[in-house]
Amino acid sequence: MGTPVSGPGQFSQRTDKAVSEANRNLPNADYGEQAQYQEQLAGAPMAQSAPSFSDMFGSPASRVIPFDAESQQPETPVTDGAALGAGAGLEALGATPADPRLTQARSWIPALEWMANQPGSGDSARNFLRQVKANMGM
Repeated sequence: MGTPVSGPGQFSQRTDKAVSEANRNLPNADYGEQAQYQEQLAGAPMAQSAPSFSDMFGSPASRVIPFDAESQQPETPVTDGAALGAGAGLEALGATPADPRLTQARSWIPALEWMANQPGSGDSARNFLRQVKANMGM
């Protein structure tokens, strides 16, 4: 018959109870296995309830800063990290602009992989492909 399927919304029912009920007995047990299995089940206490998110991490709402709150960094301009305006530029983000040569090399990768995978291909072709992929972060 299988495990029953839960319905949507108000018709939903827990389906994990059927699984836990099925695990109470060992199907097709050999001589003595059922007793050993029951002994192991009795010795392993089952969890009564799982801890909630707020029990583990606290309330996330307590760390939300409202829009009308005073700035926590009054000396830092709003444009800090932007390409224009006061404060540090894009270099503060640690992002480097895309090199146009890498964009062109990305389109070559299928051909380079084909070349490196040919039976007579040398180590230099495979090393070049590895270097191109490493430079692109692949």
